[in-house]
Amino acid sequence: MFVREVDESLMLALVEPGFAARYLEIVDAEREYLGRWLAWPHNAHNREFFMSFITNALQGYSAGQSLTCGILYQGELVGNVSLNKIDRQLSKTDIGYWLSEQCQGQGLVTRAVSELLHIAFDELKLEKVEIAAAVENLASRKVAQRLGFTLEGVIRRAENIDGRVVDHAVYGLLAQEWHSSSV
Repeated sequence: MFVREVDESLMLALVEPGFAARYLEIVDAEREYLGRWLAWPHNAHNREFFMSFITNALQGYSAGQSLTCGILYQGELVGNVSLNKIDRQLSKTDIGYWLSEQCQGQGLVTRAVSELLHIAFDELKLEKVEIAAAVENLASRKVAQRLGFTLEGVIRRAENIDGRVVDHAVYGLLAQEWHSSSV
């Protein structure tokens, strides 16, 4: 199983069936909070939802098309971060993430995404990583900005979140930019 220690308090672990119950627990407690910027929490009402998600994520990992990890903070599962849709032809991927409200403001997502950037650029040898976030989702946008991503544009009417249509700010980071900033 893929496990990556980010630092003494933070680990990333490939999703596994044992995560389903904890994911459901987080979403049940924080559905309104998570549903503000994510479309799926409004449909995540049972363990089977997360089992299906995990099964699909593991199939994607096995096929080399994605990497979906649980975020473990001080040993507790608190969120998710992933390389979605690894495109070998274009040598790029996009990153998605979510985190329990209780763990916000500690830099966990920034550190987790930074680790995925190492994987994307140094291990998978990809040339570009993208992050898309709702224009009004300032916390998510700040993650991209802190890590040196460039705002490439705004996609209007990009996503329907429980009946509310939002625009996406799309950020990109090239391998050469990552490597020159990491020196």
